[in-house]
Amino acid sequence: MADSEAGGRSNQKSRTRKDLIRAAARLMKDGRSPTLEEVAEAALVSRATAYRYFPGIEALLVEAALDLAMPSGETLFADDDSCDPVERLHRADRAVDAMIRANEPALRRMLIHSVERGLEPGDALPVRQNRRTPLIEAAIAPAADSFAPAARNLLVKSLALVIGTEARVAFKDVLRLDDDEAEQVRAWMIEALVAAARR
Repeated sequence: MADSEAGGRSNQKSRTRKDLIRAAARLMKDGRSPTLEEVAEAALVSRATAYRYFPGIEALLVEAALDLAMPSGETLFADDDSCDPVERLHRADRAVDAMIRANEPALRRMLIHSVERGLEPGDALPVRQNRRTPLIEAAIAPAADSFAPAARNLLVKSLALVIGTEARVAFKDVLRLDDDEAEQVRAWMIEALVAAARR
């Protein structure tokens, strides 16, 4: 299969998954507790397609709620005219960490669903929404020209390993750090990565 064809298929899967999550979020905002069939209909996909992305309505509603809770770059930086990428990345990290703390049980359930989808032999790796990259890109956007394109690309990908649920699980479960210690480590990593990208 050609790379462009594989990339197109991956993009389509990501769009379909996003459409399902957004449809569920719209229905939830209306005060409804929809079925998977209702969400599929609202997203203009078949029920079978919806089941390919989510094992059931619980997993979908958990992720839709988290999608609503995740800060967007547009909102977070609406009143921020600073250009310092480190300062803006710290702000993004704090906002994401606050969201994770407020939704940690649901986020852990989402991780469980994601990991379970890849357990059986022959399972394709599950597609997940990438909410953190747009936020990271918004944080560094005013200073984007201060990085070489390749360094900027590496910076965004590296920061995605620092800012997010998986990092919190590692800090809390593996390293046994409290919230303040974890924030200090993330702050150091953000500053070190930006400095490395500038070099």
